[in-house]
Amino acid sequence: MREHQEIIQAPLVTEKGSLLAEKTNQVLFRVRPGANKIEVKQAVEALFKVKVLKVRMSRYLGKIRRVGKNAGRLPQWKKAYVTLKEGDKIDFFGGA
Repeated sequence: MREHQEIIQAPLVTEKGSLLAEKTNQVLFRVRPGANKIEVKQAVEALFKVKVLKVRMSRYLGKIRRVGKNAGRLPQWKKAYVTLKEGDKIDFFGGA
């Protein structure tokens, strides 16, 4: 089993994510492409000391990028929508 810090790569701080946090108590994370819902739930509960009710996942393929004649692809990634228990909160900015 992977370490919790390896599964969750970064929080996604976007307009959509902040609206979800206010309305439905959900938090967005960028996670490893090989991670599953159970691993994400365990990692969030261990790292942030909150209770997770539900996890939804979205997979994104890497975009094709060109530099001159050479074409390449950015790496694929996954987004996790984590629903927290009522009353639990993850504050990424320290109350600022």
